[in-house]
Amino acid sequence: MEKIKMTTPLVEMDGDEMTRILWKMIKDNLLEPYIDLKTEYYDLGLEHRNETNDQVTVDSAMATKKYKVAVKCATITPNAARMDEYDLKEMWKSPNGTIRAILDGTVFRAPIVVKGIDPCVKNWKKPITIARHAYGDVYKGSEMKIPGAGKVELVYTAEDGTQTKELVHEFDGPGIVQGMHNLNKSIESFARSCFTYALDTHQDLWFATKDTISKKYDHTFKDIFQEIYDTEFKEKFEAAGIEYFYTLIDDAVARVMKSEGGYIWACKNYDGDVMSDMVSSAFGSLAMMTSVLVSPEGYYEYEAAHGTVQRHYYKHLKGEETSTNSVATIFAWTGALRKRGELDGISELCEFADRLEKATIDTIEAGEMTKDLALITTIENPTVLNSEGFIKAIAKRL
Repeated sequence: MEKIKMTTPLVEMDGDEMTRILWKMIKDNLLEPYIDLKTEYYDLGLEHRNETNDQVTVDSAMATKKYKVAVKCATITPNAARMDEYDLKEMWKSPNGTIRAILDGTVFRAPIVVKGIDPCVKNWKKPITIARHAYGDVYKGSEMKIPGAGKVELVYTAEDGTQTKELVHEFDGPGIVQGMHNLNKSIESFARSCFTYALDTHQDLWFATKDTISKKYDHTFKDIFQEIYDTEFKEKFEAAGIEYFYTLIDDAVARVMKSEGGYIWACKNYDGDVMSDMVSSAFGSLAMMTSVLVSPEGYYEYEAAHGTVQRHYYKHLKGEETSTNSVATIFAWTGALRKRGELDGISELCEFADRLEKATIDTIEAGEMTKDLALITTIENPTVLNSEGFIKAIAKRL
């Protein structure tokens, strides 16, 4: 069989621990036998990030700007324990955060729906995609412990030295205070990414904030979304037969629980962080969740929504058998290959991505799955496969 040819490389970002082991298995068994795989490879494993003072992460993001499509393995964001374990020069930042900041992207996360893995919310029939704004708010916040009575103010000093002040609180005893910010430019990018992705995937778009309470901060998000929709996307949405819908975040939560799914729910940074975990857990598993970073300039970075599966990696190092779910990592590859095929006009690449996804889902629906899915499936007497066995079962169907 002649392998499918690629014209432009994908940016390939390798990662850490058990997901790095799965990464190689997926390439060896599911990709390289069928595709003449062209990638520009970056090793984002923690050791190599440390060796390069994290320059490799920046380089991989810049390469994504050049080639437009990237696929990323899960990576470690180090804490104090990892500093000792890997003998790090410093506590390097989250690679995802660095890449998001450089690409100015929005993260879209959606569950992979499979028969036999039923959502906890019985009326959810279609996937719900969470679009998470990836800049600012509490993640760029500054905080202070207030030791005793006194006044806290927000102060803006303009370039000409003039000041504007706003009282935060007159403290009569100890407390805490937090300041956070966002940028109109970033909110505009977020809005355009969401509208573009809704058109790409032909889904309705919901957006929700708390503008009734936060009359300046959250209201600015609402106003920017509405203005961009009205001036740039309204006619396109109407022509496509899809809807843009704004509501309060508490109303959105109530509506989401009673809906059938099948739309994109755009959230501010913290709301998206929380709601993507709620949606993924209610649909079954974080290991069954796709994640794609989309920038308004048309850069796409695909990854699994979960971490590096540290516990399984330590078992693997001891030579013990693991049963690690590779579905989200496989779907990161299929997403990237399909997008590469679309951009380069290679229909065979898009069709291969479709077939690999179908083979993966068919394997699970036939009762062959990893242990995490076997524990929650409604399929009777499932066959529990180890990490490699599951990938080989998919390869057989493929």
